[in-house]
Amino acid sequence: MQGPRPVVLSGPSGAGKSTLLKKLLKDYENIFGFSVSHTTRQPRPGEVNGKDYHFVTREEMQKEIDAGEFIEHAEFSGNMYGTSKGAVQAVQAQNQICVLDIDIQGVKNIKKTELNPIYISVQPPSIEILEKRLRDRKTETEESLQKRLTAARVDLELSKEPGLFDLVIINDDLEKAYSELKEVLLEEIKKTEESRKS
Repeated sequence: MQGPRPVVLSGPSGAGKSTLLKKLLKDYENIFGFSVSHTTRQPRPGEVNGKDYHFVTREEMQKEIDAGEFIEHAEFSGNMYGTSKGAVQAVQAQNQICVLDIDIQGVKNIKKTELNPIYISVQPPSIEILEKRLRDRKTETEESLQKRLTAARVDLELSKEPGLFDLVIINDDLEKAYSELKEVLLEEIKKTEESRKS
């Protein structure tokens, strides 16, 4: 895998990964690129195929997984999600730092590959605050909310494993969380900026 070192961003739904990423992409527009994940779920209103996700059938995805084309994949709420090697290479080929938004199962799978990313976990201050954030989104049914909270509890428990992450950010203050995120990525950002000048 040629190009800048990728970044793996993990953490439960509602921890604030998307908000932090949006800030990062706004401040360093061309430095970071998003790998576009594959999923078998239906597109939500406004989602664009190839931009938000590669929307595929279960058969198509399984075929590529069997062919070894995926870095990681997992099943969540009855749908498959995954990151293909091609999706990461497409970002690296543009000399961008590839950002991977991946769950804890995926993190463990990536540890077995030669990707060598920077591993970062974004976590809520507590499960109670996470529940409030998810409820405030008003996008979840009670059942899907409970599923997400259960997944979050598992996620937070598993992420305590020593050495799993290079950095754990407790997102109780967005600006503070963002500066921690930037700090750990600064070296890679500088390298990427330098290599563009040469």
